[in-house]
Amino acid sequence: MQQNLNQLVKLRREKLEKIKALGIQPYPIASYRSHKIGEVLVDKDRWIADETVVTLVGRLVAMRRQGKLGFGNIEDDSGKIQIYVQQDVTGEENYEVFKLCDMGDFVQTEGTLFYTQAGEYSIKVSKITLLSKNLRPLPAVKEKIEDGKTVRYDEFTDIELRYRKRYLDLLLNPEHRKTFEKRSRIISAIRKFMDANGYLEVDTPILQPLYGGANARPFTTHHNTLDVDLFLRIATELYLKRLIVGGFERVYEIGKNFRNEGMDRTHNPEFTVMEFYEAYSDLQGMMDICERLFKHLAKDIIGKDIYHYHGHDVNIAGTWTRASMTELVNRHTGEDFSDWDFDRLSAFAKAHKLEIPAGAGSGRLIALLFEHFVEAKLIQPTFVCDFPKEISPLAKAKPDNPEIADRFELFIAGGEFSNAFSELNDPLDQRERLEAQAKLRDLGDDEANVVDEDFLEALEYGMPPMGGQGIGIDRLVMLLTENDSIKEVILFPQMKPDQA
Repeated sequence: MQQNLNQLVKLRREKLEKIKALGIQPYPIASYRSHKIGEVLVDKDRWIADETVVTLVGRLVAMRRQGKLGFGNIEDDSGKIQIYVQQDVTGEENYEVFKLCDMGDFVQTEGTLFYTQAGEYSIKVSKITLLSKNLRPLPAVKEKIEDGKTVRYDEFTDIELRYRKRYLDLLLNPEHRKTFEKRSRIISAIRKFMDANGYLEVDTPILQPLYGGANARPFTTHHNTLDVDLFLRIATELYLKRLIVGGFERVYEIGKNFRNEGMDRTHNPEFTVMEFYEAYSDLQGMMDICERLFKHLAKDIIGKDIYHYHGHDVNIAGTWTRASMTELVNRHTGEDFSDWDFDRLSAFAKAHKLEIPAGAGSGRLIALLFEHFVEAKLIQPTFVCDFPKEISPLAKAKPDNPEIADRFELFIAGGEFSNAFSELNDPLDQRERLEAQAKLRDLGDDEANVVDEDFLEALEYGMPPMGGQGIGIDRLVMLLTENDSIKEVILFPQMKPDQA
């Protein structure tokens, strides 16, 4: 197969030299288009009756010649149309250009629209211009009939190869292009929604002297001029909170975060998140805006209420459940751990062969049982509330129980989609919690938060009570495009090195 490919590449290079010998530039600077193909596919009879001369551009996705007559199909991002190329119309010299074209070339075609004798709507080409010569043949795309329906298939069937060579995936699989078009529309709609709700979009540093705002291991890099190590951010939280201290009341950022962790169907080391903070709001306000945003995107942008995701039908438009973590643990374990008794929690975890993290207290054990027994069973949208303060170092404690954080996570089809707090604004309490996290790091927890002295100093100047939330954009796009792998919604996902 490789030998055949090399031979085809050789033949195309020879054609390239012939084109140059004719004095034709195979990669010209200038090109012209009067209309997109999709425009002339509407109201076809009018275009024919008016005898409008149009100039269409696109990639040749099919071609065939019969002596002095040739046919082909050109495609742009709006549609596909047949081209009809006749030497008597183009002239011998220009027809020679067409004869040296191959599938995959980009061309510019000028002519009028008509129906061929076979009834095929086409452009009768009076002039064809080569815009870019293709040197490597495209994988063959074929069609077959299955259950009365036309099914496209091609040589490009290796899923991992699709991710490595996304340009070919997008070229051969138009439905995958639609996924990324939807992603763009979703992110644009999120911005409009946040702007309409009085939030200001901002940018914060990606390279940070300290990382914080989440429990995760960072990527490390080095700044040569300053001779200092820096970290790719794991969250935008601590910088956005500094802006609230500075006087902004509603801010949001949509951007990349980076976490040095494993990869699976819902995790990529580089991922897109929206974090937003609203002064004088709280957890209830964060729940309300989260639910409104998801329902708006589902119904108004994508256009439906029920989505098939990870094998489940999820009703975004339905009533969203709100339940405490402990209540859910009790329900799904069949035990009552409402008193958070450490010995009972520990014994139960060990009996189920769960690994207890070093330094874990009762709150962390509740979270461990939740992850093992509950998460996968939360199918319809569920706000899981009342997290242990022990695992929530940046959230306020509930006034009636200092061991419980005023925090929620949104779960859908067994996965987390957002994380929100009534944000901690007591600088002394915040210092105690970050120092407790530092002790966990000393015990070997590489994902524990670090002590950020500059952030603590900012809090000492005063930060209003507020709600804050982070929403995973990639997972949200997965849900709304009904894709079960994060690699299907990230254009260039991280991949293992190719050993080939």
